[in-house]
Formats: sequence, C-alpha cells, structure tokens
Amino acid sequence: MSNEKVKIGIYELTGCAGDALLILDCEKELIDIFNAADIQSFLMANSENIDGELDVALVEGSVTTEREIEELEDIRKRAKIVVAIGLCATAGGIQARFTDPKDWESNYKKVYGDVEMTHTRAVQSKPIDAYIHVDFYLPGCPISKEQFLNLFTRLLKGNPPEKAQNPVCVTCKYNENDCLLNKGILCLGPVTQDGCGSVCINHNLPCVGCWGPLEVANRTSEFYLLKEKGYDVEEIKKKMANYSGSKLADFFEKLGKEKR
Repeated sequence: MSNEKVKIGIYELTGCAGDALLILDCEKELIDIFNAADIQSFLMANSENIDGELDVALVEGSVTTEREIEELEDIRKRAKIVVAIGLCATAGGIQARFTDPKDWESNYKKVYGDVEMTHTRAVQSKPIDAYIHVDFYLPGCPISKEQFLNLFTRLLKGNPPEKAQNPVCVTCKYNENDCLLNKGILCLGPVTQDGCGSVCINHNLPCVGCWGPLEVANRTSEFYLLKEKGYDVEEIKKKMANYSGSKLADFFEKLGKEKR
C-alpha cells in the first residue's frame, strides 16, 4: 500500500467563500486535515500554492467570468476527481437566478452600463458542471462541517461520498414541525436536499431551497401542489431559481407552459 498522501486542491470561484471558510472553521480537526492530506492549493489558508497534478479538487463558487472558465478547465485537466462543493458550484447559486439570458444582460447593463471590461469578461453565472465533468457533489449554503468531514474522510480512503437521498421534509418531521404547505405557505422542503437540519422551518420560516434540488424529488407533485395553493408559474419559477438557478426553474417553466 502506498504511503503517499492524497493530493488535494481547494479552489474558489464566484461566491461568498462560505464553503472555504467552513473548512477553516473545523478548528479542532484542521491540523489533522492538513496532516492527513497533501493540501497543494488552498488560497485562503496557504500562500505557497502549487498548480500541479491532483488526486482531488474541491471547487466552490459559480462560473461567472471567462477567466474562471479557463481556470476551471485547467483544474479538470490536473485533477483525477473534481467535487463541486456548496450551492453555487453545484446549482449556480443566487447569482444564477436570472435564467433568461435577456434578463441577465439587462441587469448586467443596469449595474455596469457600457463600461468596457479589460481584466476579464463576465458571463452568465452557471454551476461548474455547465463547463466540465463533475464526479461528486456536496451541496449546502454553506456546506456543513459534518458533511465536509465525512466527504474528506471517504475521499482519503478512496471511497465515493454518500449521496443525499432525502428531502428536507424528512428532518422536518423528525423535528415535529407543522407542515407549512398545509398552511398555504410556499415551502420548498419536498424538492430540496436534506442536510440543513430544517433550520428555517424550525423557526417557522419556509424552506427556500438553499441546499439545492433533490435529484429524486417528485417535482411534478410539488408543482401541482403549489398551483393548488394559488401560486402562479412565474412565482414558483422565481422562488426555485433564487438558489437553484436553472436546475429546477427550467423544469417548472416547461411544465407550466405545457399546462397553460
């Protein structure tokens, strides 16, 4: 068995850097993390970074500039495994909520006007799998400490990360909350990945989908349920796009057009 440490790079694209900060907040485990792996690149924690071959690349943030596309493609070439961490990398995040290119261009012009960019040109924000193949996903806004440590340990052992299979509603029921949908409140718990501990509903606030869309969710059922509660297609689409970008908004938009 080889005694070589797993070479890991941690990269940040456009976002709040909350996922990188979360890793640094693993204070008790941080020394063990750096001892267990060869952290070759982690800008927030190390000034002597190496852009070499990697076993694993952890990438947070959405792709929002042409330079980030080039950086991401370079990471993919150098890494055997790429993991998207956090909502921006996995689903586009809140900056990807304007799914229509015309809406994006209009809002971009409102902010920057006709200024000519010389550093790098902006592009419509998208998750990283819009440009490269992603091997694994770790959602969250930001990711949780427990989920990161579980992912990190499994990757060190050469095992694939565990995949989320439950919606927020599962934890919500364990926490004995009243269902907000039964009260006519637009809650995205049924189509959102579990992992947050249903923290919003615990405080009588609806789930806004910040943990990202659940792959096996019954989206059609959620659509009709929200329609029955009196919400129109555009309202549903905008609510979903707030955090999940086009990964669910496009589904609701298509379904809405078919049933109009």
